[in-house]
Amino acid sequence: MMALEPYGDDSWVGTGPQYPWGGLYGGQIVAQGLWAAVATVDPAFQVNSVHASFIRSGSHTEKILFEVDRVRDGRSFCNRRVVARQPVGAILTMTASFHVDEGGDAVQTVRRPAVPHPDELRSDAWTPIFDRRFVPPTGPGSVVAWMRMEAPVADDEALQACALAYVSDDLPTDSVVALHPDRDRTDRFHEQFFSASLDHAIWFHRPLRADDWHVQSFTCQGLMGSRGVSLGHVFTADGTHAATVSQEVVVRRKRA
Repeated sequence: MMALEPYGDDSWVGTGPQYPWGGLYGGQIVAQGLWAAVATVDPAFQVNSVHASFIRSGSHTEKILFEVDRVRDGRSFCNRRVVARQPVGAILTMTASFHVDEGGDAVQTVRRPAVPHPDELRSDAWTPIFDRRFVPPTGPGSVVAWMRMEAPVADDEALQACALAYVSDDLPTDSVVALHPDRDRTDRFHEQFFSASLDHAIWFHRPLRADDWHVQSFTCQGLMGSRGVSLGHVFTADGTHAATVSQEVVVRRKRA
């Protein structure tokens, strides 16, 4: 999936598998778009943030063209803009920021929630690409799970960041749906309601191996009509705060 093919200057082509719902998975497109951006950046720079907007659903039957714009190359930061296209048009726009490690002080204020060991929890994976093990909910709109990529990921900090980007698109929708007033009024919620990611942001604070067990903790910050916002934190197994993620999700009753 991450073996993108060069297609002219600063452009690459990728593909995606068929997912249970028929379209592409947002985390896949973000991960591939980030990997395309990485190819245009000096290895001394590591990704520090990603901001993506999902424009329309993608198709697994069509190739995806990733076009990278080298917005700025500075001494400490550099920035890239990525557009993912299919024949239907743009399916994703994204900006990525890269930073040279400058050292300095580190202070962590966010703490990992107390969770059972992943071996004590049941796997609830919907894909062979990554495993997830939910922790019993602690409050309204709260979703916590152990996550990890099933196959080993190369010892490359940028590729590990792409793997985390892939996984990080999974739980935010769950936290928004968990807060929806109709969630407990019907046992057929997913048959009656449509949900999709609108935008997705990741701030990478410290390196993390996405193929090791790590904890993702998301809380829905509120529902505003058909839209909900989820904020989450990613922790290594030892409790190190590795990333912060935010996402806006649309949830609406399916149209007849």
